[in-house]
Amino acid sequence: MAKLLKKYCKDKTSVQVKAPIVEALKRSFEHPSYQFHIPGHTKGRAIYDDFKQLTGTRMISLDTTDEFDNLGTLHPATGPIKEAQELAAQAFGAERTFFLLNGSTVGNIAMALGCTKKGNKILVNRNCHRSILTGLILSGAEPVWAIPKQVEGWSIWGSISPQDIEDSLNLHDDISLVWITNPTYEGVVSDIKSISAICKRRGVPLIVDEAHGCLWNFSNDLPETALKLGADAVLHSLHKTGGSMSQSSMLHIAKNSLIDANAVEKALKLMHTTSPSMLLLASLDAARANLVSYKGKKLISRMIKNAKYLRKRIDGMEKIHQLKPDFGFLTDVTKVFVKMDGISGKRLETILEVDFNIEVESASDVGVLLLVNQGNTFNDVKYLADALEKISQTNYTDLYYLENRKHMPLVIPQIKMSPRDAYFSKKETVSKHDAVGRISAEVIAECPPGISILLPGELIREEHLPYLKDYEFIEVVKEN
Repeated sequence: MAKLLKKYCKDKTSVQVKAPIVEALKRSFEHPSYQFHIPGHTKGRAIYDDFKQLTGTRMISLDTTDEFDNLGTLHPATGPIKEAQELAAQAFGAERTFFLLNGSTVGNIAMALGCTKKGNKILVNRNCHRSILTGLILSGAEPVWAIPKQVEGWSIWGSISPQDIEDSLNLHDDISLVWITNPTYEGVVSDIKSISAICKRRGVPLIVDEAHGCLWNFSNDLPETALKLGADAVLHSLHKTGGSMSQSSMLHIAKNSLIDANAVEKALKLMHTTSPSMLLLASLDAARANLVSYKGKKLISRMIKNAKYLRKRIDGMEKIHQLKPDFGFLTDVTKVFVKMDGISGKRLETILEVDFNIEVESASDVGVLLLVNQGNTFNDVKYLADALEKISQTNYTDLYYLENRKHMPLVIPQIKMSPRDAYFSKKETVSKHDAVGRISAEVIAECPPGISILLPGELIREEHLPYLKDYEFIEVVKEN
Protein backbone atom coordinates (compact mmCIF):
# COMPACT_ATOMS: atom_id res chain seq x y z
CA MET A 1 0.00 0.00 0.00
CA ALA A 2 2.80 2.45 0.87
CA LYS A 3 4.41 1.93 -2.55
CA LEU A 4 1.10 2.57 -4.28
CA LEU A 5 0.56 5.76 -2.31
CA LYS A 6 4.03 7.04 -3.15
CA LYS A 7 3.48 6.24 -6.82
CA TYR A 8 0.18 8.14 -6.72
CA CYS A 9 1.86 11.24 -5.35
CA LYS A 10 4.72 11.10 -7.86
CA ASP A 11 2.14 11.00 -10.66
CA LYS A 12 0.59 14.23 -9.42
CA THR A 13 1.98 17.56 -10.64
CA SER A 14 3.70 19.83 -8.18
CA VAL A 15 0.99 22.44 -8.84
CA GLN A 16 -1.71 20.11 -7.53
CA VAL A 17 -0.26 20.04 -4.02
CA LYS A 18 -0.01 23.81 -3.80
CA ALA A 19 -2.36 25.71 -1.51
CA PRO A 20 -2.51 29.24 -3.00
CA ILE A 21 -4.81 30.80 -0.38
CA VAL A 22 -2.79 29.30 2.47
CA GLU A 23 0.41 30.59 0.90
CA ALA A 24 -1.08 34.07 0.42
CA LEU A 25 -2.19 34.19 4.05
CA LYS A 26 1.27 33.09 5.13
CA ARG A 27 2.86 35.93 3.15
CA SER A 28 0.41 38.37 4.69
CA PHE A 29 1.22 37.12 8.20
CA GLU A 30 4.97 37.32 7.62
CA HIS A 31 4.81 40.86 6.19
CA PRO A 32 2.31 42.71 8.41
CA SER A 33 1.12 46.20 7.52
CA TYR A 34 -0.42 49.07 9.45
CA GLN A 35 -4.14 48.33 9.10
CA PHE A 36 -6.82 50.99 8.80
CA HIS A 37 -9.57 48.70 7.52
CA ILE A 38 -11.92 45.94 8.67
CA PRO A 39 -12.02 43.74 10.72
CA GLY A 40 -11.94 46.19 13.58
CA HIS A 41 -10.12 43.93 16.02
CA THR A 42 -6.94 44.73 13.98
CA LYS A 43 -5.12 41.39 14.02
CA GLY A 44 -6.57 40.47 17.41
CA ARG A 45 -5.46 43.54 19.37
CA ALA A 46 -9.05 44.39 20.31
CA ILE A 47 -10.22 40.86 21.09
CA TYR A 48 -11.48 39.70 24.48
CA ASP A 49 -8.42 38.26 26.27
CA ASP A 50 -9.94 34.92 27.30
CA PHE A 51 -11.04 34.28 23.73
CA LYS A 52 -7.62 35.23 22.41
CA GLN A 53 -5.91 32.84 24.82
CA LEU A 54 -8.34 30.09 23.82
CA THR A 55 -7.79 30.42 20.09
CA GLY A 56 -4.24 31.79 19.99
CA THR A 57 -3.10 35.14 18.65
CA ARG A 58 -1.93 33.71 15.32
CA MET A 59 -5.35 32.37 14.40
CA ILE A 60 -7.06 35.67 15.19
CA SER A 61 -4.41 37.69 13.34
CA LEU A 62 -5.22 35.68 10.19
CA ASP A 63 -8.88 36.66 10.38
CA THR A 64 -9.31 38.98 7.43
CA THR A 65 -11.46 39.29 4.33
CA ASP A 66 -10.67 38.98 0.66
CA GLU A 67 -10.30 42.69 -0.11
CA PHE A 68 -6.86 43.15 1.41
CA ASP A 69 -3.24 41.95 1.32
CA ASN A 70 -3.39 40.69 -2.29
CA LEU A 71 -5.51 37.73 -1.20
CA GLY A 72 -7.82 37.87 -4.20
CA THR A 73 -11.62 38.16 -4.26
CA LEU A 74 -14.39 35.57 -4.07
CA HIS A 75 -16.87 37.21 -6.48
CA PRO A 76 -15.57 37.37 -9.08
CA ALA A 77 -12.87 34.87 -8.17
CA THR A 78 -9.44 36.42 -8.62
CA GLY A 79 -5.85 35.82 -7.49
CA PRO A 80 -5.16 32.99 -5.04
CA ILE A 81 -8.89 32.27 -4.58
CA LYS A 82 -9.37 31.76 -8.32
CA GLU A 83 -6.30 29.52 -8.46
CA ALA A 84 -7.47 27.50 -5.45
CA GLN A 85 -10.89 26.93 -7.02
CA GLU A 86 -9.27 25.76 -10.25
CA LEU A 87 -7.10 23.29 -8.34
CA ALA A 88 -10.18 22.02 -6.52
CA ALA A 89 -11.97 21.47 -9.84
CA GLN A 90 -9.00 19.39 -11.01
CA ALA A 91 -8.91 17.37 -7.80
CA PHE A 92 -12.63 16.54 -7.82
CA GLY A 93 -13.00 16.12 -11.58
CA ALA A 94 -15.21 19.16 -12.24
CA GLU A 95 -15.27 21.82 -14.94
CA ARG A 96 -15.72 24.60 -12.37
CA THR A 97 -15.68 24.64 -8.59
CA PHE A 98 -17.06 27.37 -6.35
CA PHE A 99 -15.96 27.75 -2.72
CA LEU A 100 -18.93 28.14 -0.38
CA LEU A 101 -19.32 29.91 2.93
CA ASN A 102 -22.40 29.10 5.04
CA GLY A 103 -21.94 25.46 4.10
CA SER A 104 -23.64 23.51 1.36
CA THR A 105 -26.80 25.35 2.42
CA VAL A 106 -25.82 28.40 0.39
CA GLY A 107 -24.88 26.14 -2.53
CA ASN A 108 -28.30 24.49 -2.54
CA ILE A 109 -30.05 27.85 -2.38
CA ALA A 110 -27.90 29.23 -5.21
CA MET A 111 -28.60 26.14 -7.33
CA ALA A 112 -32.33 26.71 -6.87
CA LEU A 113 -32.07 30.38 -7.80
CA GLY A 114 -29.71 29.74 -10.72
CA CYS A 115 -31.46 26.68 -12.17
CA THR A 116 -35.18 27.06 -11.41
CA LYS A 117 -37.89 29.67 -11.52
CA LYS A 118 -41.47 30.11 -10.35
CA GLY A 119 -43.73 27.32 -11.51
CA ASN A 120 -40.97 24.90 -12.57
CA LYS A 121 -41.54 21.32 -11.42
CA ILE A 122 -38.50 19.85 -9.69
CA LEU A 123 -38.22 16.14 -8.88
CA VAL A 124 -36.61 15.96 -5.44
CA ASN A 125 -36.27 13.21 -2.83
CA ARG A 126 -38.42 13.47 0.30
CA ASN A 127 -35.37 13.23 2.57
CA CYS A 128 -33.64 16.27 1.08
CA HIS A 129 -31.91 18.83 3.29
CA ARG A 130 -34.03 21.76 4.41
CA SER A 131 -31.79 24.15 2.43
CA ILE A 132 -33.20 22.70 -0.81
CA LEU A 133 -36.68 23.61 0.42
CA THR A 134 -35.40 27.10 1.23
CA GLY A 135 -34.12 27.42 -2.32
CA LEU A 136 -37.47 26.30 -3.76
CA ILE A 137 -39.34 28.73 -1.52
CA LEU A 138 -37.18 31.58 -2.82
CA SER A 139 -37.31 30.55 -6.48
CA GLY A 140 -40.97 29.57 -6.51
CA ALA A 141 -40.30 26.16 -8.06
CA GLU A 142 -42.63 23.33 -7.06
CA PRO A 143 -41.37 19.97 -5.77
CA VAL A 144 -42.53 16.63 -7.12
CA TRP A 145 -41.53 14.12 -4.46
CA ALA A 146 -39.42 11.04 -5.08
CA ILE A 147 -40.06 8.79 -2.09
CA PRO A 148 -37.04 6.73 -0.96
CA LYS A 149 -37.35 3.20 0.29
CA GLN A 150 -37.83 2.90 4.04
CA VAL A 151 -35.32 0.68 5.81
CA GLU A 152 -37.42 -1.66 7.93
CA GLY A 153 -36.51 -1.81 11.59
CA TRP A 154 -34.19 1.21 11.43
CA SER A 155 -36.64 4.12 11.04
CA ILE A 156 -34.60 5.75 8.28
CA TRP A 157 -35.01 6.56 4.63
CA GLY A 158 -33.00 4.39 2.24
CA SER A 159 -32.08 4.64 -1.43
CA ILE A 160 -33.92 6.21 -4.36
CA SER A 161 -35.08 3.73 -7.01
CA PRO A 162 -34.08 4.61 -10.60
CA GLN A 163 -37.40 3.13 -11.70
CA ASP A 164 -39.23 5.60 -9.45
CA ILE A 165 -37.31 8.44 -11.11
CA GLU A 166 -38.27 7.12 -14.56
CA ASP A 167 -41.91 6.70 -13.53
CA SER A 168 -42.08 10.25 -12.16
CA LEU A 169 -40.57 11.67 -15.35
CA ASN A 170 -43.12 9.69 -17.38
CA LEU A 171 -45.97 10.96 -15.21
CA HIS A 172 -44.78 14.59 -15.20
CA ASP A 173 -43.28 15.35 -18.59
CA ASP A 174 -42.77 18.99 -17.56
CA ILE A 175 -40.20 18.24 -14.81
CA SER A 176 -37.24 20.49 -15.57
CA LEU A 177 -34.70 19.25 -13.00
CA VAL A 178 -33.93 16.18 -10.88
CA TRP A 179 -32.34 16.83 -7.48
CA ILE A 180 -31.14 13.85 -5.43
CA THR A 181 -29.47 13.61 -2.02
CA ASN A 182 -26.81 10.90 -1.99
CA PRO A 183 -25.69 9.39 0.32
CA THR A 184 -28.30 9.63 3.04
CA TYR A 185 -27.18 10.94 6.40
CA GLU A 186 -26.69 7.35 7.58
CA GLY A 187 -24.60 6.46 4.51
CA VAL A 188 -27.12 4.63 2.29
CA VAL A 189 -26.13 5.03 -1.38
CA SER A 190 -28.48 5.26 -4.39
CA ASP A 191 -27.78 4.09 -7.95
CA ILE A 192 -26.76 7.49 -9.31
CA LYS A 193 -25.29 5.97 -12.47
CA SER A 194 -28.69 4.64 -13.54
CA ILE A 195 -30.51 7.79 -12.43
CA SER A 196 -28.05 9.90 -14.41
CA ALA A 197 -28.56 7.76 -17.53
CA ILE A 198 -32.33 8.24 -17.26
CA CYS A 199 -31.92 12.01 -16.91
CA LYS A 200 -29.52 12.22 -19.86
CA ARG A 201 -31.90 10.33 -22.15
CA ARG A 202 -34.50 12.97 -21.44
CA GLY A 203 -32.19 15.99 -21.42
CA VAL A 204 -33.08 16.80 -17.80
CA PRO A 205 -30.24 18.15 -15.58
CA LEU A 206 -29.31 16.17 -12.46
CA ILE A 207 -28.05 17.81 -9.27
CA VAL A 208 -26.65 15.57 -6.54
CA ASP A 209 -26.35 16.88 -3.00
CA GLU A 210 -23.34 14.72 -2.10
CA ALA A 211 -22.65 16.69 1.06
CA HIS A 212 -21.71 13.58 3.04
CA GLY A 213 -19.61 12.00 0.27
CA CYS A 214 -16.80 14.49 -0.27
CA LEU A 215 -14.08 11.83 0.17
CA TRP A 216 -15.41 9.44 -2.45
CA ASN A 217 -13.18 10.65 -5.27
CA PHE A 218 -10.07 9.81 -3.26
CA SER A 219 -10.42 6.07 -2.61
CA ASN A 220 -11.51 3.04 -4.58
CA ASP A 221 -12.86 1.60 -1.32
CA LEU A 222 -15.56 4.28 -1.17
CA PRO A 223 -18.58 4.68 -3.46
CA GLU A 224 -18.18 6.41 -6.82
CA THR A 225 -18.68 10.18 -6.79
CA ALA A 226 -21.62 11.53 -8.78
CA LEU A 227 -19.19 13.71 -10.76
CA LYS A 228 -17.94 10.51 -12.39
CA LEU A 229 -21.43 9.05 -12.80
CA GLY A 230 -22.93 11.78 -14.96
CA ALA A 231 -24.39 14.35 -12.55
CA ASP A 232 -24.46 17.93 -13.86
CA ALA A 233 -23.67 19.55 -10.50
CA VAL A 234 -22.53 18.17 -7.14
CA LEU A 235 -22.27 19.70 -3.68
CA HIS A 236 -19.66 18.62 -1.14
CA SER A 237 -19.59 19.59 2.53
CA LEU A 238 -15.82 19.55 3.02
CA HIS A 239 -16.33 20.64 6.62
CA LYS A 240 -18.24 17.43 7.41
CA THR A 241 -15.59 14.81 6.62
CA GLY A 242 -13.11 16.47 4.27
CA GLY A 243 -11.04 18.34 6.83
CA SER A 244 -12.02 21.99 6.30
CA MET A 245 -13.47 24.31 8.93
CA SER A 246 -17.17 24.46 9.80
CA GLN A 247 -19.36 26.30 7.26
CA SER A 248 -16.97 25.70 4.35
CA SER A 249 -18.13 23.65 1.36
CA MET A 250 -17.72 23.30 -2.41
CA LEU A 251 -20.09 23.36 -5.37
CA HIS A 252 -18.90 21.62 -8.52
CA ILE A 253 -20.24 22.08 -12.04
CA ALA A 254 -19.47 18.95 -14.06
CA LYS A 255 -17.80 18.79 -17.44
CA ASN A 256 -20.36 18.98 -20.29
CA SER A 257 -22.97 20.03 -17.75
CA LEU A 258 -26.50 21.02 -18.76
CA ILE A 259 -26.39 23.63 -16.00
CA ASP A 260 -25.36 27.23 -16.71
CA ALA A 261 -22.40 27.83 -14.40
CA ASN A 262 -22.61 31.59 -14.94
CA ALA A 263 -26.21 31.64 -13.71
CA VAL A 264 -25.18 29.71 -10.61
CA GLU A 265 -22.29 32.11 -9.99
CA LYS A 266 -24.65 35.09 -10.20
CA ALA A 267 -26.95 33.42 -7.67
CA LEU A 268 -23.99 32.83 -5.34
CA LYS A 269 -23.18 36.53 -5.52
CA LEU A 270 -26.72 37.24 -4.34
CA MET A 271 -26.47 34.84 -1.39
CA HIS A 272 -22.86 35.07 -0.24
CA THR A 273 -21.49 37.50 2.28
CA THR A 274 -19.53 40.44 0.88
CA SER A 275 -16.96 39.92 3.65
CA PRO A 276 -15.85 36.31 3.20
CA SER A 277 -13.59 34.81 5.83
CA MET A 278 -10.14 34.08 4.48
CA LEU A 279 -9.69 31.49 7.23
CA LEU A 280 -12.64 29.49 5.94
CA LEU A 281 -11.53 29.84 2.32
CA ALA A 282 -7.98 28.85 3.26
CA SER A 283 -9.30 25.80 5.10
CA LEU A 284 -11.01 24.63 1.88
CA ASP A 285 -7.77 25.18 -0.01
CA ALA A 286 -5.85 23.28 2.67
CA ALA A 287 -8.35 20.41 2.76
CA ARG A 288 -8.08 19.92 -1.00
CA ALA A 289 -4.28 20.03 -0.87
CA ASN A 290 -4.28 17.51 1.97
CA LEU A 291 -6.66 15.11 0.19
CA VAL A 292 -4.43 14.85 -2.90
CA SER A 293 -1.22 14.57 -0.90
CA TYR A 294 0.62 11.45 0.23
CA LYS A 295 -0.43 12.22 3.80
CA GLY A 296 -4.07 12.56 2.75
CA LYS A 297 -4.07 9.22 0.99
CA LYS A 298 -2.58 7.58 4.08
CA LEU A 299 -5.23 9.16 6.30
CA ILE A 300 -8.09 7.97 4.08
CA SER A 301 -6.57 4.48 3.85
CA ARG A 302 -6.27 4.37 7.65
CA MET A 303 -9.82 5.67 8.05
CA ILE A 304 -11.24 2.87 5.89
CA LYS A 305 -9.14 0.24 7.63
CA ASN A 306 -10.35 1.52 11.01
CA ALA A 307 -13.97 1.51 9.87
CA LYS A 308 -13.71 -2.08 8.68
CA TYR A 309 -12.14 -3.06 12.01
CA LEU A 310 -14.99 -1.42 13.91
CA ARG A 311 -17.60 -3.14 11.75
CA LYS A 312 -15.93 -6.52 12.23
CA ARG A 313 -15.93 -6.03 16.00
CA ILE A 314 -19.62 -5.04 15.96
CA ASP A 315 -20.48 -8.18 13.96
CA GLY A 316 -19.21 -10.18 16.92
CA MET A 317 -21.49 -8.44 19.44
CA GLU A 318 -24.69 -10.28 20.30
CA LYS A 319 -26.87 -7.31 21.25
CA ILE A 320 -25.52 -4.58 18.96
CA HIS A 321 -26.37 -4.49 15.26
CA GLN A 322 -25.19 -2.33 12.37
CA LEU A 323 -26.71 -1.05 9.15
CA LYS A 324 -24.79 -2.64 6.28
CA PRO A 325 -24.97 -3.59 2.59
CA ASP A 326 -26.30 -7.06 3.44
CA PHE A 327 -29.74 -5.43 3.52
CA GLY A 328 -29.78 -4.92 -0.26
CA PHE A 329 -28.21 -1.52 -0.77
CA LEU A 330 -24.75 0.03 -0.88
CA THR A 331 -23.42 1.93 2.12
CA ASP A 332 -20.42 4.11 2.92
CA VAL A 333 -18.21 1.95 5.14
CA THR A 334 -17.12 4.95 7.25
CA LYS A 335 -20.66 5.78 8.42
CA VAL A 336 -21.62 3.22 11.04
CA PHE A 337 -25.24 3.29 12.19
CA VAL A 338 -25.83 0.93 15.12
CA LYS A 339 -28.69 -0.09 17.38
CA MET A 340 -28.84 -2.17 20.54
CA ASP A 341 -31.46 -4.66 21.67
CA GLY A 342 -33.65 -3.35 24.47
CA ILE A 343 -32.50 0.27 24.59
CA SER A 344 -33.06 3.31 22.42
CA GLY A 345 -30.43 5.16 20.46
CA LYS A 346 -30.88 8.14 22.78
CA ARG A 347 -30.08 5.94 25.78
CA LEU A 348 -27.08 4.41 24.01
CA GLU A 349 -25.81 7.89 23.21
CA THR A 350 -26.06 8.88 26.87
CA ILE A 351 -24.23 5.75 28.04
CA LEU A 352 -21.39 6.34 25.57
CA GLU A 353 -21.06 9.97 26.59
CA VAL A 354 -21.42 9.67 30.37
CA ASP A 355 -19.69 6.34 31.01
CA PHE A 356 -17.05 6.38 28.28
CA ASN A 357 -16.58 10.05 27.28
CA ILE A 358 -17.49 9.20 23.67
CA GLU A 359 -19.47 11.65 21.56
CA VAL A 360 -21.42 10.34 18.57
CA GLU A 361 -22.55 12.12 15.40
CA SER A 362 -26.25 11.80 16.23
CA ALA A 363 -28.85 9.61 17.89
CA SER A 364 -32.44 8.68 17.12
CA ASP A 365 -34.91 6.59 19.07
CA VAL A 366 -33.59 3.58 17.17
CA GLY A 367 -29.81 3.97 17.01
CA VAL A 368 -26.69 6.12 16.94
CA LEU A 369 -24.58 7.24 14.00
CA LEU A 370 -20.81 6.88 14.38
CA LEU A 371 -18.48 8.55 11.87
CA VAL A 372 -15.02 7.07 11.48
CA ASN A 373 -13.03 10.09 10.30
CA GLN A 374 -9.61 10.80 8.85
CA GLY A 375 -8.42 12.11 12.19
CA ASN A 376 -9.40 9.06 14.22
CA THR A 377 -6.51 6.81 15.23
CA PHE A 378 -6.72 3.05 15.57
CA ASN A 379 -6.63 3.47 19.36
CA ASP A 380 -9.67 5.78 19.14
CA VAL A 381 -11.63 3.19 17.21
CA LYS A 382 -10.49 0.29 19.39
CA TYR A 383 -11.61 2.22 22.47
CA LEU A 384 -15.02 2.76 20.85
CA ALA A 385 -15.32 -0.92 19.94
CA ASP A 386 -14.31 -1.96 23.46
CA ALA A 387 -16.91 0.43 24.91
CA LEU A 388 -19.67 -0.97 22.70
CA GLU A 389 -18.68 -4.49 23.69
CA LYS A 390 -18.85 -3.63 27.40
CA ILE A 391 -22.24 -2.01 26.90
CA SER A 392 -23.56 -5.04 25.02
CA GLN A 393 -22.50 -7.28 27.91
CA THR A 394 -24.22 -5.11 30.53
CA ASN A 395 -27.90 -5.32 31.45
CA TYR A 396 -29.22 -1.82 30.80
CA THR A 397 -32.91 -0.93 31.09
CA ASP A 398 -34.68 1.80 29.17
CA LEU A 399 -38.30 2.72 29.87
CA TYR A 400 -38.04 5.38 27.17
CA TYR A 401 -37.52 2.63 24.60
CA LEU A 402 -40.97 1.24 25.39
CA GLU A 403 -42.62 4.49 24.22
CA ASN A 404 -41.40 3.64 20.69
CA ARG A 405 -41.30 7.29 19.57
CA LYS A 406 -39.79 8.17 16.22
CA HIS A 407 -37.68 11.15 15.24
CA MET A 408 -37.07 10.64 11.55
CA PRO A 409 -39.68 12.14 9.17
CA LEU A 410 -41.01 9.05 7.41
CA VAL A 411 -44.37 10.53 6.38
CA ILE A 412 -45.07 10.81 2.65
CA PRO A 413 -46.18 14.43 2.08
CA GLN A 414 -49.59 15.50 0.81
CA ILE A 415 -48.98 18.84 -0.88
CA LYS A 416 -51.83 21.36 -0.99
CA MET A 417 -49.92 24.55 -1.92
CA SER A 418 -46.55 25.43 -3.38
CA PRO A 419 -43.87 25.94 -0.70
CA ARG A 420 -43.48 29.59 -1.71
CA ASP A 421 -47.21 30.40 -1.61
CA ALA A 422 -47.62 28.71 1.76
CA TYR A 423 -44.55 30.37 3.26
CA PHE A 424 -45.63 33.87 2.19
CA SER A 425 -49.33 33.37 2.96
CA LYS A 426 -51.24 34.92 5.84
CA LYS A 427 -50.53 32.69 8.84
CA GLU A 428 -51.64 31.86 12.32
CA THR A 429 -50.07 29.86 15.11
CA VAL A 430 -52.02 26.97 16.62
CA SER A 431 -51.30 24.02 18.87
CA LYS A 432 -49.96 20.98 17.07
CA HIS A 433 -53.14 19.01 17.83
CA ASP A 434 -55.33 21.78 16.39
CA ALA A 435 -52.99 21.90 13.36
CA VAL A 436 -54.12 18.47 12.14
CA GLY A 437 -56.01 18.97 8.89
CA ARG A 438 -54.43 22.39 8.31
CA ILE A 439 -51.68 23.41 5.87
CA SER A 440 -48.19 23.98 7.26
CA ALA A 441 -46.72 27.43 6.63
CA GLU A 442 -43.23 26.71 7.93
CA VAL A 443 -40.33 24.29 7.60
CA ILE A 444 -39.93 22.07 10.65
CA ALA A 445 -36.71 20.10 10.43
CA GLU A 446 -34.46 18.48 13.01
CA CYS A 447 -30.73 19.16 12.63
CA PRO A 448 -28.94 16.90 12.26
CA PRO A 449 -29.77 15.69 9.66
CA GLY A 450 -31.88 18.66 8.50
CA ILE A 451 -34.64 16.57 6.88
CA SER A 452 -38.02 18.27 7.07
CA ILE A 453 -40.79 16.83 9.21
CA LEU A 454 -43.17 19.37 7.72
CA LEU A 455 -42.73 21.73 4.79
CA PRO A 456 -44.74 24.76 3.72
CA GLY A 457 -47.80 23.69 1.74
CA GLU A 458 -47.99 20.21 3.30
CA LEU A 459 -51.18 18.90 4.90
CA ILE A 460 -50.60 18.22 8.60
CA ARG A 461 -51.89 14.79 9.62
CA GLU A 462 -52.15 12.65 12.75
CA GLU A 463 -49.15 10.68 11.44
CA HIS A 464 -46.94 13.74 11.97
CA LEU A 465 -47.63 14.05 15.70
CA PRO A 466 -45.14 11.38 16.91
CA TYR A 467 -42.38 13.38 15.20
CA LEU A 468 -43.42 16.67 16.84
CA LYS A 469 -42.95 15.90 20.53
CA ASP A 470 -40.71 18.96 21.00
CA TYR A 471 -43.15 21.31 19.25
CA GLU A 472 -46.19 22.70 21.07
CA PHE A 473 -47.25 25.17 18.38
CA ILE A 474 -47.10 25.18 14.57
CA GLU A 475 -47.48 28.00 12.05
CA VAL A 476 -50.26 27.21 9.56
CA VAL A 477 -51.88 28.93 6.58
CA LYS A 478 -54.69 31.14 7.81
CA GLU A 479 -58.12 30.01 6.68
CA ASN A 480 -60.48 32.51 5.02
